[in-house]
Amino acid sequence: MTSTVYQNNQNYIDFILHLADTNLILAQRLCEWCGHGPILEQDIAMSNMALDLLGQTSNYYNYAAEMIGNGATEDTLAMLREEREYKNLLLVELPNGHFGDTVARQFFYDSYHALLLEQFLKVKDLKLQAIAEKSLKEVKYHLKWSSEWMIRLGDGTQESHDKIQEA
Repeated sequence: MTSTVYQNNQNYIDFILHLADTNLILAQRLCEWCGHGPILEQDIAMSNMALDLLGQTSNYYNYAAEMIGNGATEDTLAMLREEREYKNLLLVELPNGHFGDTVARQFFYDSYHALLLEQFLKVKDLKLQAIAEKSLKEVKYHLKWSSEWMIRLGDGTQESHDKIQEA
């Protein structure tokens, strides 16, 4: 089944926008850590995850624009909507807080995101399937990173353990 079946389905378009908006907002949150990460390697890791999410975002916005037509583009969908028109998960809007807060948010999102993309590999929409296939490798890396940090912080000092539990 081709993706043209979904062109006039506003709920489906909204769902694709939800996926794009969620990744866009989380990428912006991760970019806030650029230059402020606890160590350079992790600063770069979070920046790379943000870039991965932006690439996925681009794919989703382009797909939504294709379905919407009427001059919609990736840019108009990403940047020219009012604040309340975004359909992202509220989880990704949470402030970064301390490093443990960011790690916990990332872990919960990555866990959900990896499972979601694995399910998208089974859908009839070939375009969504292709986006998922391309994104899953990146998201598995994100989940590995956030899982390792959850363990590292939880098993670290008493302070890091308390902070990750609070997060």
